[in-house]
Amino acid sequence: MKYTDETFDSSAENLAWDEALLDLCEAGAGDETLRFWEAREPFVVVGYANHAAREVDLAASRTHGIPVFRRCSGGGTVLQGPGCLSYSLILRITEHGPFHGIASTNAFIMQRHQTAIARLLNAPVHIQGHTDLAINNLKFSGNAQRRRRKFLVFHGTFLLNFDLSLIKKFLRMPSKQPEYRHERPHAEFVTNLNVSSDTVKSALRQIWAADEPAPDLPPANLQAAAQKYSTDAWNLKF
Repeated sequence: MKYTDETFDSSAENLAWDEALLDLCEAGAGDETLRFWEAREPFVVVGYANHAAREVDLAASRTHGIPVFRRCSGGGTVLQGPGCLSYSLILRITEHGPFHGIASTNAFIMQRHQTAIARLLNAPVHIQGHTDLAINNLKFSGNAQRRRRKFLVFHGTFLLNFDLSLIKKFLRMPSKQPEYRHERPHAEFVTNLNVSSDTVKSALRQIWAADEPAPDLPPANLQAAAQKYSTDAWNLKF
């Protein structure tokens, strides 16, 4: 598998690249890839079907200049920023492979990541909900997927050294919660791993055998995708 580690200046570009890479592979012009990027500013990302006003304190986000984006995949709303490591997997769908269905994809990838992080921490890591990773019942990674006919993107974030106090300032209590949350407020539900991004990147590259650098140039359709991610028509459509 190929890998790439590049962070663009704008959050819109960083989010758009996942969809651009997925479209590129679906068109037959790309390969399976593990991608890393790290946020340079705090921002909110709502899941594709989320109602932004229900999940986000939009007034607070506007007052403090925290942009709100919508990703192409499902799942809940998150706040990201410096101290978070984001990754994306662009994977081929085959009829009899582990990625043939949503549930099997979730199980296969989450089990791999559970193993990788447990080895790194030398501590028990648990899969919670459908696509959360937790330690001591505290979430440190959330994930989601978007599927096309031939390829999918599975992406998520690891909380490493993020300012967790920011979450309650901009996110409301989620409208849908995994059972293991038990109505806990944000501060009592999430935790940082307190390890470097390089160590997590190395663990994921090893578990996915991602040892071939991807081409440096981003997909040609990135600019069009980034423009979409910069509009309220997309980000606040619900």
